[in-house]
Amino acid sequence: MTQRTMRAWRVRAPGPMSAGPLEFVTAGLPTPADDEVLVAVSVCGVCRTDLHVTEGDLPMHMSHVTPGHEVVGEVVAVGRGTVDDVAVGDRVGIAWLRHTCGVCRFCRRGQENLCPRSLYTGWDADGGYAEFVVAPAAYVHRLPEGYSDAELAPLLCAGIIGYRSLLRADLPPGGRLGIYGFGGSAHITAQVALARGAEVHVMTRGEGARELALALGAASAQGAADPPPVPLDSAILFAPVGDLVLPALEALDRGGTLAIAGIHLSDIPPLTYQRHLFQERQVRSVTSNTRADAREFLAFAGDHHIEVTTVQYALDRAHVALSDLSFGRISGAAVLRV
Repeated sequence: MTQRTMRAWRVRAPGPMSAGPLEFVTAGLPTPADDEVLVAVSVCGVCRTDLHVTEGDLPMHMSHVTPGHEVVGEVVAVGRGTVDDVAVGDRVGIAWLRHTCGVCRFCRRGQENLCPRSLYTGWDADGGYAEFVVAPAAYVHRLPEGYSDAELAPLLCAGIIGYRSLLRADLPPGGRLGIYGFGGSAHITAQVALARGAEVHVMTRGEGARELALALGAASAQGAADPPPVPLDSAILFAPVGDLVLPALEALDRGGTLAIAGIHLSDIPPLTYQRHLFQERQVRSVTSNTRADAREFLAFAGDHHIEVTTVQYALDRAHVALSDLSFGRISGAAVLRV
């Protein structure tokens, strides 16, 4: 490669989108370390976690970091070390989980998502709001056929974390699933649940999102805090709104489970034991994902085509995409096209 610079977004100073926390810069082309690959970015999904990093809801891990962790692109260089199963010219995906230690008790028992030394794309290292990005070869993913690059990008976080959330929700076969919030991750997860025979009920604030939910096969769609028409066996909270934990728990039938999918959640109001938790209802958090989760979900997506609704923006309009996400103006998933 002869190119030595690239365009990239950086978090200048975390703060609300109205304060202009991002800057669009010309930066040096990154060089892959021995165990890394250099990827020319085709598209990068816009995830709510990017918004949390940019606005400072999550603590800063890297000064002037480039956000973005739903990357689809082509490998254009590999490090000088041992890089197995990835070669120049491969189309690959780069997701949120970037590194785990491999030796702690969590890694050894298959829970690498809980590794205390875990690192994340677009938070601990520069991500995909750029023309090029480097990633450890052991953490890039093979991608299923039958999808465009823009359709694949949201699968790499919205899809993977939604899949883990569905596992954490412990939905029984043929059960009733409630989904709170219906953005990029939720509209993918709903399709996975429907393909597995679930009855899906959606609670979300946007009329467009409710229309999308019904079009994808949801049995009902109502306001964000409205009760569903039937008791739920399981529920997933995608909206980062702690107030919604209470109506979600109230909507659960006996023995039901609420999984909270986000990395950030506003404060939860006080719970009443009899009203919200008794009869063995429970709350579970969701922390990142394992590479095994990613492989299982991407294999599922290869076998069951998922309709991915995207709103596309040029790379130089990433700040607009994040603002639109912040104000709930996106139905489906936003994607930056490089």
